Amino acid sequence: MLQKKICMVGAFATGKTSLVSRFVNSIFSDKYQTTVGVKIDKKTVNVGDKELNLILWDLYGEDDFQKVRMSYLRGSSGYLLVVDATRHNTLEKAFNLQNRVEETIGQVPFILVINKSDLADEWEISNSEIDELRQKGWTVIKTSAKSGFGVEKTFQTLAYRILEG
Repeated sequence: MLQKKICMVGAFATGKTSLVSRFVNSIFSDKYQTTVGVKIDKKTVNVGDKELNLILWDLYGEDDFQKVRMSYLRGSSGYLLVVDATRHNTLEKAFNLQNRVEETIGQVPFILVINKSDLADEWEISNSEIDELRQKGWTVIKTSAKSGFGVEKTFQTLAYRILEG
């Protein structure tokens, strides 16, 4: 069976851990838990006729005091760049992180995940900004770890892009 490492990257409190919990265990908790270092989970997915074992590295969120340790990314086949749609500054942080990830591991498939679609009235990121990113060739998927919206699609899309690459 093929095995691929995927990293969850983004600012502090964007929902990376919640997305992994929803995807792996189909659960969501309102209790916020800060990731310390890295938390690793696994899930097997089917992509076409292939079984793929995803090793999910949930990296701690970057903030003003702590930068993501780029060495955690070594060996990654792809990553999810997670943004909290209710906090525009997490999108700016994502652009910075995306550049640093590429400098570290080169160009690998990634998806920009616009999380917290269940809080649409509180969004600070506009649809026109999202459209601009799509026009640049970025894959952008809106998700909600809380409701599960878009979560399966996100991981399946990344798995497919990793295998086709």
